[in-house]
Amino acid sequence: MLDLTTLQIAVALFAALGAAFVRGLAGFGMAILLVPVLGLAIPPREAVVVANWLGLLIGFVGLKRIIQDSERSALTIAVIAVLATPLGVMLLAWADPALARVLIALIALGSFVLVLLPKRPADHVPTALETGTTGLLSGVLTGFAGMPGPPVVPYYLRRAIPPQLARASMMAIFMATSLAGVIAASVLKVATVREPLLALLLFPGVLLGNHLGHKAFGKVSDTAWRSFTGLVLGLSAVAALWRLMGS
Repeated sequence: MLDLTTLQIAVALFAALGAAFVRGLAGFGMAILLVPVLGLAIPPREAVVVANWLGLLIGFVGLKRIIQDSERSALTIAVIAVLATPLGVMLLAWADPALARVLIALIALGSFVLVLLPKRPADHVPTALETGTTGLLSGVLTGFAGMPGPPVVPYYLRRAIPPQLARASMMAIFMATSLAGVIAASVLKVATVREPLLALLLFPGVLLGNHLGHKAFGKVSDTAWRSFTGLVLGLSAVAALWRLMGS
C-alpha cells in the first residue's frame, strides 16, 4: 500500500530516529530534518503531512509536563498558528514550487540571522505584534512546509529565559500546529490514507530518538543547548538555500 522499497523504508526510519533525537534535545527540528529526506522517497506534499502526523503522535509524549513548563505566550502563538495553518495548506496546493522554495528559504535564513543577534535584555517582554506575527508565520509554514519552527525558535531563543521554559514552550506550540496541519490537510483533501500509515511505521524510530534526545537535554549546559539549537536552525537555512539554488 505504501509502495516503498525496503531500502527507502530503512532510510526513512534512520532519518526519523535522527530527527527525533534533535527534537528531544532542541525542542524542535524534527520536520526540518525529516521532510527533505522523506521527499526523496515520496512526493513533497505527502512528506509534509507525514511530518505533521509524526509531530502530533510524539507530541502526546510528556504532554502534561510540557504544558506545565511552557510560557503563557505559547498558548497565544499556538492559537494563532492553528488558525493560520489552513492558509499554508492552501498555498501548498496552489503555489508554484519555485516560489515556494524562495519563501521557505527567505524565512529560514531570516530566522537564523535573528538567532545570531545578541540576546534581548533580561526584562524584555515581546510585543503583541511580535507574538502575533510569530504565530501567523508558524501556522503558514506548518501547512505549507511542515516546518513551524523557523519563526518560533528566535522568539524564545533570543530571550534570557531558561532552556527548559523555551524548549517546553516550543514543544507545546508544535503539538498544536501538528494537529492543525493534519486536520487542515485532511479537510482540504491534500492528505490520503498513506500518510498516517507511513507515520505509524516510522513512529517507533521517532519514539526512540525523542527519548535519547530528552535524556541528552538534561546533561548539556545552557550555552551548549543554545549553540545546538542555533546550529539546527542554521542547517535548515542552508538546506533551504541549497534547494533554491538547485531549482
